[in-house]
Amino acid sequence: MATIFEKIMTDDIPSVQLYSDKTCIVILDINPVSKGHALVISRNPYPTIGECPEDVFSHLCAVARKVDERLRQSLGCDATNIMINNGPAAGQDVPHLHIHVIPRYASDKCIVALQHEKYDDGEMAEYGKKLKMTE
Repeated sequence: MATIFEKIMTDDIPSVQLYSDKTCIVILDINPVSKGHALVISRNPYPTIGECPEDVFSHLCAVARKVDERLRQSLGCDATNIMINNGPAAGQDVPHLHIHVIPRYASDKCIVALQHEKYDDGEMAEYGKKLKMTE
């Protein structure tokens, strides 16, 4: 079954498109956190980062950077939130890789916050051992 983003790319669902190339499109989010909230969407429906080829993911990030620059220049926003909900447990509603670029203002009342946990004694070192990476 096609995702909502695939339907947008085939014009079955209307959108306001800001950018398009062979790898991705950029549209305005229909349910924005703040006006100008854009989505950088891969043309291929990779469900998560892990399933997306590295070159495609790098391109999506480069486009997100350009969207950030455009939002700052055109809207005068003070900052942006750049986010990926990578899987259902992380709040991903559409199983199709996309990057949110959300304009933010020093005076806005938008709160994008995660709750923080604390490690028990010695627990951080244990996680460090489990998660240590090599080249």
